[in-house]
Amino acid sequence: MKFILSCCCFVLCAVFYGQDLLGPIEIEALQEKPHSEWFVAEYDAYQPYSKTTTQLAPLLKDVAIVVFMGTWCSDSQLQVPAFYNILDAAGYTKKTTLIAVDTDKKTPSGSAKKHGITHVPTFIFYNAEGVEINRIVESPIEFLEDDMLQLLSGLDYKHTYED
Repeated sequence: MKFILSCCCFVLCAVFYGQDLLGPIEIEALQEKPHSEWFVAEYDAYQPYSKTTTQLAPLLKDVAIVVFMGTWCSDSQLQVPAFYNILDAAGYTKKTTLIAVDTDKKTPSGSAKKHGITHVPTFIFYNAEGVEINRIVESPIEFLEDDMLQLLSGLDYKHTYED
């Protein structure tokens, strides 16, 4: 009986957790089931402020972006689709690097540890020389596009967990 219960528990956990993505992923993976259920809905629901996205467009020109997220994480499910909506509205055409972490905020390659990821989502912005400009961690201080504008404009910006 214990064996049967253990097997059932293992199968249910495998089915539930087996849907989470891990490591480098493409945005298209979030646009497919089961992730499309939250990604598409949140992307479509978010209405970025057009004045801000217009101001962001030139600031994003030479910027590279790395996004760490968890497909299991409610903050990622809310913020990541909104973030991609903002990038689209600003006309950002470069490919972002999108990396999915497990519930311990780890990746198979160790990239999450290398980048000091403690909360997700984390949006990291790099200048043309590959130097980190700043990051938005877990949730914006104001709105995503406002935080992006502030940090890309060179204004003083501290993310949610920064002193």
